[in-house]
Amino acid sequence: MDNLNLLQKELEQLKNPEKAKLLQGFFKTGKGEYGEGDVFLGIVVPIQRELVKKYWSLLSLKDIQKMLNSKIHEYRLVGLLILVKKFEKNKEQQKEIYEFYLENARLGNINNWDLVDLSAPRIVGNYLFNNPKEKPILYELAKSSNLWEKRIAVLACFWFIKEKDFKDAIKISERLLQDKHDLIHKAVGWMLREIGKKDEQVLVGFLDKYCKQMPRTMLRYSIEKFKEEKRKYYLNCK
Repeated sequence: MDNLNLLQKELEQLKNPEKAKLLQGFFKTGKGEYGEGDVFLGIVVPIQRELVKKYWSLLSLKDIQKMLNSKIHEYRLVGLLILVKKFEKNKEQQKEIYEFYLENARLGNINNWDLVDLSAPRIVGNYLFNNPKEKPILYELAKSSNLWEKRIAVLACFWFIKEKDFKDAIKISERLLQDKHDLIHKAVGWMLREIGKKDEQVLVGFLDKYCKQMPRTMLRYSIEKFKEEKRKYYLNCK
């Protein structure tokens, strides 16, 4: 039995139907919801990470593609976490992995918020931070009609923010102020909050300019770390 089959066999042995039912509700897999059709085995992330440690060096990109093509959520998440590990461990393969990642985003294989959040900063953000001439792709993703490509654009900025580079996060936040989806409001608010943790004045400058335009969820997320008086001030800015 090859390594891919061994990994899949382990995942199947770990499935928990009761937990899977809860996760399918939590990740909005019902008809018309953002995760429609996603199938869960019911395996918690820490256990999946243990499998990543065991298999990351044993699987090829071809194997990972098979994982990402699956309808099973945990297959895709383990595949993405292995991809992150390969990106971090193989400098000479980073461009190939970055392009592979974006192609799978285009194909619709990176299609729930946890899949994006656990992979986009560490692959797309890391790669673009070190290859800034390629950053225009972020703005293409940000105006995509695909929810998950837009969230990738936002979450990629997390890597820049950690390095105290806020320019792209601010610009993308400005462009997504009128977005209609709650998951984008949450993601943008989260990134703004992270900016505030590094440099509160940058966040304050953004809020002073845009708080009246910001969706309520985005605003609430962005000011979570403020003291109560300051939080109330911005909540009442409308």
